[in-house]
Amino acid sequence: MPYRTLSAEKIESTIETLQKRIEERFPGRGLSKLCGELLTIAREDRERLSWRSKPNILLRSGIGLTIIVGIGLLVWSAMSLQTMRVDVDVEAFNIIQGIEAVLNVVALVGAAIWFLLNLENNMRRDQVLADLHELRSIAHVVDMHQLTKDPTTLTADYTGTASSDHAHMSPFELVRYLDYCSEMLALTGKLAALYMQDVRDPVIIDTVSEIEDLTGNLSRKIWQKIMILREPLET
Repeated sequence: MPYRTLSAEKIESTIETLQKRIEERFPGRGLSKLCGELLTIAREDRERLSWRSKPNILLRSGIGLTIIVGIGLLVWSAMSLQTMRVDVDVEAFNIIQGIEAVLNVVALVGAAIWFLLNLENNMRRDQVLADLHELRSIAHVVDMHQLTKDPTTLTADYTGTASSDHAHMSPFELVRYLDYCSEMLALTGKLAALYMQDVRDPVIIDTVSEIEDLTGNLSRKIWQKIMILREPLET
């Protein structure tokens, strides 16, 4: 169903086109290089998603072998418990100790099996969270690029200082620059959403939602600047 799921290839193609647009509009600027870095991340994420969706055969084989051994220990413990008989020559204390040892083995093997059954999912979760952290970081880098782009510097009564930013962009160029930043943030959120499509892990879903909220809030700040720049054009 191509219209119900995100396509990693389409997102990658959109970022590639965006980088070309930025380079054509602002050749040699840092924003174009940043978009190129986002494109690299998109390509890496597509490969990681493909790899991480595959089962880890080696790990599963090891887990299966360990579980078989664990079940064997459980069976042996159960048989030991059944064959234990109360003898007049055996003290009750020794019997209780034997039963306690068997129960400890059962508890430890059960806990080990539960841990191993969840090991692959936990490893995959840690890897996905590392990828999502990278996307969160680049969203903040995009925000840093637009942070000093103040639309009030283009007003007639603006007076700069020695430390003021002297970008020398026209209102149209500044709108395009801010719009490119907004598009990059939106695409960053879409890259994060790719990790949520085929999982039901609440930790991953919450992290993706957090990144989408972050990119949405940063984009709203940008659009406030764009609206300030467009007001003179609309009056």
